[in-house]
Amino acid sequence: MIRTINSWLNWLILLTPRWLLALLLIPILYLIGWTKAQLLTLVGLPNSAVSLIGTLFSFLMFLLLMPRWISLRWRNKQPWVVLGLRRGGPDQPSRPKALLRGLLWSGLLLAMVVIPLLLGHWAHFQRAESVHLLLDAFVLLFVVGLAEELLFRGWIWEELNQLLGAKAGVIGQAAIFSLVHTRFNVSFWPMLGLLSGLFLLGLVLALRRRLDYGSLWGCVGLHGGLISGWFLLEKGILQLSSDAPAWLIGPGGSNPNPLGGIVAIGTLTFLLWRQRAAVANTLFPSSGSRNAFRGEVIP
Repeated sequence: MIRTINSWLNWLILLTPRWLLALLLIPILYLIGWTKAQLLTLVGLPNSAVSLIGTLFSFLMFLLLMPRWISLRWRNKQPWVVLGLRRGGPDQPSRPKALLRGLLWSGLLLAMVVIPLLLGHWAHFQRAESVHLLLDAFVLLFVVGLAEELLFRGWIWEELNQLLGAKAGVIGQAAIFSLVHTRFNVSFWPMLGLLSGLFLLGLVLALRRRLDYGSLWGCVGLHGGLISGWFLLEKGILQLSSDAPAWLIGPGGSNPNPLGGIVAIGTLTFLLWRQRAAVANTLFPSSGSRNAFRGEVIP
């Protein structure tokens, strides 16, 4: 029985065309996780808890599948190295160092939004002493940040590299990241701003991983730091004024996303330019910054 299941699973992973299963994998895992979680409604759990547990089921199945997927499709026997969770060489920074560096960058990016808010009297500090708030921020940093980076800058990016090549892969993962996170219930221009900011963040996170020689932990720190940091600021530390400008705090009304604001887009564009030059100097010292998005897959 086990041998039959393994054989069927191997056949499914190697199914052609290769792009078909890559496209359907996450929806299939989410459907299985959601279906399993629905059984918990029988014991009276609320729908919000059931939805969260279903997502956790799906992510657990994703983690269990990755070693076999990477071995068969990517021909690599070190899944957690190629995904960036384990150190793969002496050039990679340690996990704490990469994580801290990412957190520092997230703090600088948030400061570019918070400082104008304070100077313009569109926000002021308030006391926030909620343990639940800190716990939620911790989950956003180390659970959501890790899960999303493992998915987007780990699996999706490498899968696109395998299917489309390195240049299309880095652009494709940023485009998918942007589309998945954009709010389509806002008007056109705010939505375009949010799409642009998220796309730029996807590129910045990809180049962060290149600069860390394949380690994913700098991306986790940067992405998770932005999510948890803005959550703490908006829900506890800052009191935003109702007339805070959208070009600064982004679209979303009472639940804004600053990535869609002009300040964040400009800051991310500058950071991307700096990163691209650094990647070119590090990985392609003889060919210049024009090749920062070309060449080998992450070492």
